[in-house]
Amino acid sequence: MKFQLAINLERMDAEIGMEEVARHTLEMVQMADAGGFNIVWSAEHHALEMTIAPDPFQLLAWWGAHTNRIRLGTAVVAAPYWHPIKLAGEAAMADLISGGRLEFGIGSGAYQREFDRMFPGLKQSDAWQYMQEMLPAVLKLWEGDYAHEGKFWNFPTSTACPKPLQADVPVWIAARAPITYDYAVKNGCNIMSWPLTRDMSEAELYMARMAEAMANNPGCKRPTMAMMRHTAVSDRASDIVPIRAAQRQLSQFENLFKNMGDVTNGFPKSIPFDQLGNRAEYDPEMLQRNLMFGTPDEVIAKLKLFQALGVDEFIYYASLGLGLAEQKRSLELFINDVMPAFA
Repeated sequence: MKFQLAINLERMDAEIGMEEVARHTLEMVQMADAGGFNIVWSAEHHALEMTIAPDPFQLLAWWGAHTNRIRLGTAVVAAPYWHPIKLAGEAAMADLISGGRLEFGIGSGAYQREFDRMFPGLKQSDAWQYMQEMLPAVLKLWEGDYAHEGKFWNFPTSTACPKPLQADVPVWIAARAPITYDYAVKNGCNIMSWPLTRDMSEAELYMARMAEAMANNPGCKRPTMAMMRHTAVSDRASDIVPIRAAQRQLSQFENLFKNMGDVTNGFPKSIPFDQLGNRAEYDPEMLQRNLMFGTPDEVIAKLKLFQALGVDEFIYYASLGLGLAEQKRSLELFINDVMPAFA
């Protein structure tokens, strides 16, 4: 099993300075690079302090200049916010200046709140159509001259300048719905999935959807399958600190997904527990059991469950609202005490 790192520049409140957050995030990426992680991922989000990534390619260029071997991925660019020519060119430039380390992850976008500001009138549930039109256009622009006539974009003959350094840039799709697994398999894309806080039956469901997509598309290459979990490795058992951080952050996610509360100066308001419709997903024992929390031995045991399902790579989701020192200690324990069990 290989390992990937998903990390955001994040501030849960205004008490921590932005320069300190930026320095910390780069140091985490450098630790992952030195420690043998395969890929580091940057998201794309707008006007939110908990996920500061208005242009993921800027982050990848920055990280690439300060690392040696780790591959650099977008997880994910939000297709509706881009024009195909601009996206093809920016992604190719990131591949060029990083020495051919780009992993191109593309999706439809996450929060309705962002759509209301970045693309007013677009419903999150309809955004997948933009991704499915965008990706073939980007791939054609990487090949050479291409004119596009589509539902959402139209442009005369153009091309990507520069071209990617890699002949075949690995492409990743964020997938949960069966239609997305089918699209990924048909189009030769790798898959990243996130079971959120749900138990292993959710991961089993995702693997079944990939198997079904493979059965429905005979002759297609099996995608690389990566699964993501919030991760916090602790020196002691039953550490309550990651649980409290997860509960706080997840209540902010609930706000963003459902437009349930205010966002002030980029900081989402946490939704009170008694207003949550899915309170069982915030239960401390459930979070401890389902998320990648625990001592190194406990985390190894959980990872082996993913490995037994056929998951190829695990995405260590570091952005949880933990203190900076706790984040570094967790990653240190993961590199030194967990990863050797999968060497």
